[in-house]
Amino acid sequence: MTGAMIVVLLLAVLFLIILAKTAVVVPQQSAYVVERLGKYSCTLEAGFHILVPFLDVIRYRHTLKEQAIDVPEQVCITKDNVQVGIDGILYLKVMNPERASYGISDYRFAITQLAQTALRSEIGKIDLDRTFEERTNINTALVTELDKASEPWGVKVLRYEIKNINPPKDIQAAMEKQMRAEREKRAMILTSEGARDAAINTAEGEKQKVIKASEATKQQRINEAEGQAAAILTVANATAEGLRRVAEAIQAPGGFQAVQLRVAEAYIAQFGNLAKQGTTLIIPSTLSDISGMIAAAMNAVRAAGSQGSTQGGAG
Repeated sequence: MTGAMIVVLLLAVLFLIILAKTAVVVPQQSAYVVERLGKYSCTLEAGFHILVPFLDVIRYRHTLKEQAIDVPEQVCITKDNVQVGIDGILYLKVMNPERASYGISDYRFAITQLAQTALRSEIGKIDLDRTFEERTNINTALVTELDKASEPWGVKVLRYEIKNINPPKDIQAAMEKQMRAEREKRAMILTSEGARDAAINTAEGEKQKVIKASEATKQQRINEAEGQAAAILTVANATAEGLRRVAEAIQAPGGFQAVQLRVAEAYIAQFGNLAKQGTTLIIPSTLSDISGMIAAAMNAVRAAGSQGSTQGGAG
C-alpha cells in the first residue's frame, strides 16, 4: 500500500511537471520564442498555449512594450577640440521577436554601444557653441542611424534624447564670462538707443514748439494788422460821416453864419496861443483885417460845399 502511494505521488508530480511544460500563458504585450529540439518553432503571442512536452522549449521571452534605455555619459570631442561629457536616453521597441532572438545576442547592449558611437561622430561635426542649439538635429540624426542598424535585429528605435551636455569647468567659466559680456553689450546698446531716441524726441518736440510759436506769432500779427485796418477804416468812416454832417449843417438855415462864428473863434484862439508859445512873432500886414480873413475862409467853405453838393447830385 505504501508502494502504491509512492507511485501515485510520483505520477502526480510527473503530471504536474508535464502540465507546467505544456500549458503556457503569455501575458499581454509579450511574446515567447519556442524552440523544438533546438530549432526555432514558433512565436507565442498573448494568451493560452499548449506545447509538446519535452520537445518544445520556451527559449526567449520578449516584451513588446516601448523600452527606455539609459545611455551612460561618455566623453565626446567637438569640432573645435573641446571635450564634453554627454549622456542620453534611448527609446526602442521590439517589432520582430524572432529577429530580436536570433539576429543578435543582446540587442539592448548593441544599440547602446551603437548610440554612443554615433553620438561621438555627430558631436565631432559641430563646434562647442552649436552643441546646445543643435540638440534636436543631433537627436534626429542618431535615430536615423540607429534605426537603420537595428532593423535586421527586429528592433525599431523610436527616439533619442540628450539629457546633459557637460563641458569642462574652465570652458564653463569662459562661456559664463562670454554670456555676461554679451548681456552687458546688449544693455549698453539698449541704453544708447534709448538716449538717441530721447534726443530725437526732444529735438522733434523743440521743432514742433518753434513751429507752433511762429504760427502763433504770424496769427497774432495778422490779427493785429486786421485790427489796425478795421480801426483805420472805422476812423475814416467816422471822419467822412462827420464831414458829411458838417456839410449838411452848413447848408441848413443859419449854418453858414455859425461856421463864420466858429472860424472867427478858432482864428482868435490860435493867434492867442501863438503869442504865448513864442517870444518872437512875425505878424502879417493883414492881421487887423479879421473880417477879410473870415471872408476868405468862408469862401473856401462855400466852394467846398458847392463841390460836395455837385458830387452828391452826380452820385
